[in-house]
Amino acid sequence: MADRDRKLKAAAHSVDPRSGFCPQTKIFHSLRPPISLPPISQPLTVVGHALSILRSSPPPVNTTALVDFDSGDSISYGIFLCQIRNLAFNLRTVFSLSKGQVAFILSPTSLRVPVLYFALLSLGVVVSPANPIGSESEIAHQIRLCKPDIAFVTSSTESKLPRVPVSSVLIDSMQFISMMNERNLSNGVDDDAVDVKVDQNDSAAILYSSGTTGRVKGVLLSHRNLIASISSVMTLEATADERETEPHPVSLYLLPMFHVFGFYMMIRSISEGHTLVLMRKFGFEEMLRAVEKYRVTYIPVSPPLVVAMVKSELVAKYDLSSLQILGCGGAPLGKEVVDKFHVKFPNVEIIQGYGLTESSAAAARTLGPEECSNTSSVGRLSESLEAKIVDPATGEALSPGHKGELWLRGPGIMKGYVGDEKATAETLHPEGWLKTGDLCYFDSDGYLYIVDRLKELIKYKAYQVPPAELEHLLQSNPEIADSAVIPYPDEEAGEIPMAYIVRNHGSTITEAQVIDFIAKQVAPYKKIRRVSFVNTIPKSPAGKILRRELIKHALSRGSSKL
Repeated sequence: MADRDRKLKAAAHSVDPRSGFCPQTKIFHSLRPPISLPPISQPLTVVGHALSILRSSPPPVNTTALVDFDSGDSISYGIFLCQIRNLAFNLRTVFSLSKGQVAFILSPTSLRVPVLYFALLSLGVVVSPANPIGSESEIAHQIRLCKPDIAFVTSSTESKLPRVPVSSVLIDSMQFISMMNERNLSNGVDDDAVDVKVDQNDSAAILYSSGTTGRVKGVLLSHRNLIASISSVMTLEATADERETEPHPVSLYLLPMFHVFGFYMMIRSISEGHTLVLMRKFGFEEMLRAVEKYRVTYIPVSPPLVVAMVKSELVAKYDLSSLQILGCGGAPLGKEVVDKFHVKFPNVEIIQGYGLTESSAAAARTLGPEECSNTSSVGRLSESLEAKIVDPATGEALSPGHKGELWLRGPGIMKGYVGDEKATAETLHPEGWLKTGDLCYFDSDGYLYIVDRLKELIKYKAYQVPPAELEHLLQSNPEIADSAVIPYPDEEAGEIPMAYIVRNHGSTITEAQVIDFIAKQVAPYKKIRRVSFVNTIPKSPAGKILRRELIKHALSRGSSKL
C-alpha cells in the first residue's frame, strides 16, 4: 500500500488537470477535492458516522424525519432517533443479535424499515434486504447466498421464506412496534452493556445485484464502503444566509430501499436532516400529488421517470414549483430527453450519476450548472476514485477518447460476492480494481460517457451496436412512450438490432415508420431491422431493462403479451 501511495505521489505531477489522466500510469484521477474520511483505525459504523453528521448541524427535534405518503403517518427526528435506540437495545437483549450476524429483510417500504436498518447497522449486524415481490425461487437463492441468522418480514411476505431453520420477526406486529417504542429493562441490562465495537472494515450489508446479465449476486459492502459513499455525495455546504432562506429539504423516495441507490441515499438524507417522503408503491400521478402536498425539493429517479415527466400531460395539473433537483441514475439518460425536460421544467436541475452496487453507488456524477449542461455524460469521477479504460481484447489501458471497459478503484469498492469466489476473482483485480463490465470512455475534460454493457453489445457482422444509443433515439420520438433494443439472431449477420416499442396513447406508429425513423439518423449497420409492439418494457427496480426477458420473448415467437 505504501509503495502504491509513493507511485501515485510521484505520478501526480504529470496528471492532466483537465482530464485527470496520467500518461505514465494510464490512470484517470478524480478532479474533485478528496473526501475526508475518519481514520481507518477508529471503530465506527456507517450509522455512527451518519448520526455524527446529523448532530453537527441538527434539525429541531420536532422536524419531520419520515412521512408515509399512503397513510399520511409521520415521525419526527426526535422520535426516529429514540426508536433506533429502543429497537437496537431490544434486538440485542431479546434476540441476542451480535456483530457479524446476518439479518435478511423482506418488507415493502414503510416507516419501520429505516428504523430497522439503522438499529441493525448500529449493532454491527449485516443487513441483507431483498425485493419483497421477488419469486420464492429468487428469495431462496438470496438466502442461500447470505446465510441469515434471522429474518425480518411482514405478514404479506412471510410465506415466501423457504423452510429453513431461521427465526423470523414480523415487523408489522404489535411486538415489533412495542420494541421500537419501549425499552425492555426487565433483565436489568443498561445501554452501556450492549455497546458494540465495530471496525470500519467489518461487513455492513449484502445487497443484491440487478441480475440483468446473469443470476443475482450478493454484493458484500463494509461500513467503510458506505461511509465513503455517503461522504462523497454530501451536498455543498450552504452559507448561513442561504440556510435561512432556502426551503427545508424534502426528498421523495420512489426507489426501493433494498436497492443500493435507495439504500445509501436514505442514509445520506437522514445524515443531512432531510424530510423523507416514502411511497409504498409507485404511481405516476401519486408521485405528482406527493410533490405538491409535501413541497418536495429532491427526487432520486431512474430515466423512465424523466421520460414520463417530459411526455405526460398530467404534470400540468399539479403545482411542482418546489422541485429543485432530480438525481438520475440506474441507466444512461439521452440528451434529447434532458433538453426537452429543461424546456418543460426550466427551474429543475438534473444531476446525472453512474454507479454500481459493487461500487457502493455513485462512482461519477455531474455537479453544478456547467457539468449538468453536458447532458450526454454521467459526469466526472467521484471524490477519491481512480479509473482505467481497458481494451477488453488486449488488456491495455487506454487514453482519453478511447472506448474500453471501465475499471474503478477507491474506498467504496465492495469486499466481494458472498458465496461466489469465482465471480469475485473475475470481477476484482488483485490490485484493487473493480471491472465494471461497462463499455465507456473519458473525454479530454474528464467527463465519463457510458456506451453500453459489454455483454449487451449487438454483434452485427463485424460491427458492435450499442442498444442504449438506439433507445435514446427511439425515446426522442413523440409517438413512442418507451423502448428497448435487443440482439436477434440472424443467419447472415449473426445478430440484428430488434426494437420493442411501447406506443404513446393514441399513437398508430408502424414497424416501417420506426425502422425509417432510426435509419435516417444512424450508420447502416446500426439500423433497426425488426420491431415488436408491447404494453410495457420489463425493468428492474432501478429502471434497468431486463433484456434477458425480452430475448426469451423474441425467441419464443409466441403470441404471449408482456
